[in-house]
Amino acid sequence: MKANLRVSGPEFAKSLQDAADLTLGRLDTRFSGPTLDPLSENAEYDPQSSAIASAYVALFNQYVRRDLKYGEGLTYIPLQFKAEPQWSWSHNGDPIGENVSEDLAEAMKTNPRLKVLVNGGYYDLATPFFAAQYEEKHLPIPQSLAKNITYAWYESGHMVYVRDECVKQLHDNVAAFIKSADAQ
Repeated sequence: MKANLRVSGPEFAKSLQDAADLTLGRLDTRFSGPTLDPLSENAEYDPQSSAIASAYVALFNQYVRRDLKYGEGLTYIPLQFKAEPQWSWSHNGDPIGENVSEDLAEAMKTNPRLKVLVNGGYYDLATPFFAAQYEEKHLPIPQSLAKNITYAWYESGHMVYVRDECVKQLHDNVAAFIKSADAQ
């Protein structure tokens, strides 16, 4: 209430369970972990990534080395584990380039038959599900193209495939989407 209901994701992750000295996960708010700095205003890390990222990284490294025979002697290190990430998030000179809605609008106007399926988790603070719907309502496209965008929401976070139930739902939704887009 002090923030007039205008709380950023990192502030929410840090403050929701502040009394218990816990921080919520950014990629999946069902995860929580100990707060690193009780005086900080924002979450300093993602408890979800801390809990499961090592398993995915180990599996990826094993798969590309053993099955694909690629990168012998190399180690994949995820972006969040690098001290100074080299990735530039700017886009066309815009320092807040994570929003690619104008690119999507251009693609949809250029190809009016383009279909879009948005898959998301209810517990994702990185790409919140209402944000996708908000962006669609403000997408600079003719109203006739809005019907080309469909949504599927899951009882999960950012990584929908973390829950077995959601993997099947995701598979079925993507298969149905491809089949329906292919039929037109």
